[in-house]
Amino acid sequence: MYIESLSNKKIKELNKLKTKKYRDQENLFLVEGYHLVREAYNAGILKEVLVLKDVDIDFDCNIIYTTEEILKYLSDVETPQNIIGVCKKIDNSKIGNKVVVLDDIQDPGNLGTIIRSSVAFNFDTIILSNNSVDLYNPKVIRSTQGMMFKVNIIRCDLNEIIPNLKKDGYRVLATKVTGGKDVKTLEKLEKLCIIMGNEGNGVKDSILSLSDDFIYIKMNSTCESLNVGVATSIILYELGSD
Repeated sequence: MYIESLSNKKIKELNKLKTKKYRDQENLFLVEGYHLVREAYNAGILKEVLVLKDVDIDFDCNIIYTTEEILKYLSDVETPQNIIGVCKKIDNSKIGNKVVVLDDIQDPGNLGTIIRSSVAFNFDTIILSNNSVDLYNPKVIRSTQGMMFKVNIIRCDLNEIIPNLKKDGYRVLATKVTGGKDVKTLEKLEKLCIIMGNEGNGVKDSILSLSDDFIYIKMNSTCESLNVGVATSIILYELGSD
């Protein structure tokens, strides 16, 4: 198939996937660039590909040849790459032994960093609160560099799932600037849940009350706090890496 008109109905429909409302409605999202398209294909969620005529690809899916103009129209960046993938949303419900809970994380870059660090340091599940940034936000997708396809990511009500995790034997630790235990003093556990909070407000009191204990990162008093992506990476390294 070859599409060259911006007024083509399919292209107009795909362009709507730039909005969260339409991504949720269609259960689809876009990825840009060969690396991310390849990772989506390996994860079994690639539905179709839009690509320039002279690009050689080997994906076993529907291929639409198109123009630079259309790729730019569908792209979320100033300088688009020559391939865009249309993907089915990931259907995750499985919860592993090492869990990161994110309480209303808002910044796409922070979520991307946390996803990459979770994979790097052997945390197999990320649970997003209902008010956290959209996993399929293009900035999140780019910042994960494909690692979002290698970890279980779930969105749900934290007030419901945290008590269930505790019943299932998880040790639930929430980050708190004061009154917590130094993360370096804690032993590594088989079933562990780490709760990280919002960039400006930290973990909500209602969520703190559900935890078994509080933890913090000991640091120079000159620095009041760390970016949540950096802080999460340090904690996951201390408690998750072998």
